[in-house]
Amino acid sequence: MTTMMMKRRVLMAAAAATVAGGLLAPGHAFAQNDKPLRVIVGFPAGVSIDVVSRILAEKLRDELKRPVIIDNRAGAGGRLAAELLKAAPPDGNTVMVTPVVVPVLAPLVFSKLPYNPDTDFAPVVRLCDFSFGLAVGPGTPAKNLKEYVAWLRANPQKANFGSPAAGSLPHFFGEMIGNALGMEMIHVPFNGGAALQSAVLGGHSPAGIDVVMEWQQNAKAGKVIMLATSGSTRSKVMPDVPTFKEQGYPDMVGQGWFGMYAPARTPADQIDVINRAVNKVLGMPDVRERFAALGLEAGGGTAADLQRTMQEDTRRWGPIVKKSGFRAD
Repeated sequence: MTTMMMKRRVLMAAAAATVAGGLLAPGHAFAQNDKPLRVIVGFPAGVSIDVVSRILAEKLRDELKRPVIIDNRAGAGGRLAAELLKAAPPDGNTVMVTPVVVPVLAPLVFSKLPYNPDTDFAPVVRLCDFSFGLAVGPGTPAKNLKEYVAWLRANPQKANFGSPAAGSLPHFFGEMIGNALGMEMIHVPFNGGAALQSAVLGGHSPAGIDVVMEWQQNAKAGKVIMLATSGSTRSKVMPDVPTFKEQGYPDMVGQGWFGMYAPARTPADQIDVINRAVNKVLGMPDVRERFAALGLEAGGGTAADLQRTMQEDTRRWGPIVKKSGFRAD
């Protein structure tokens, strides 16, 4: 074989390898991706959303075959994390775990936000759901929802309720109750759930609205009475408490949730890989049990399902927020 023929064969082999590499490399690189998946959490370590994120991270490391790192960036009620997600490269290496407040409620109560959830976020999956509960203490003689409504109508000056914070979903769920009853319910904001619990237990606030889990201990001890929960079905945390819907108020439905998002323009195939892995984790019995211990019900579904949930909740809460007149800025 001449030297010229040998050179031609080497060049042809190199060209073939280049073509094959061009066709196969992207898929191969994606399959072997060992870069860490950064999970931004806009709240401090130890709170429920952080615990949920760490439960998921622990399992996702095995499912995705890559490191999963929790990055706590607390501040501005989760809005700081949203800004960081917006600025992150859309390469499938960064996601954010956030409550419904950031993508749905914040756009309704802030006139200016540094992010737009519709254009800056790519939904990945809904992680879990949680309901709210209406509870009364010694300051209210009612033992059930029917008696409470009758008492309010007889004592309209006492038609007020407490929530853990102004502009929170419990605040707006209380507004929803007032609308459904055709009464003006005066909102009294407290500085967190502990302060609200103390006010209701001490009879200083006739009623309070907070996530079901917050009422559980005092309800079981008989210190407060849970009149109703806000979900479309009974809460698994307190299954003996009927929903508002069951008790004749079909439109009095609302719940919170945690969701996972990627930066906008993240390739759909990469979002799908993460979505399928998270759904597998959410189906694990031990994960569902750990969520239940936090008062949470495991979610799941497609990215499109989360997008629909956002749209439905915007339609649900938008009129309530507008009617309340509340603005956060």
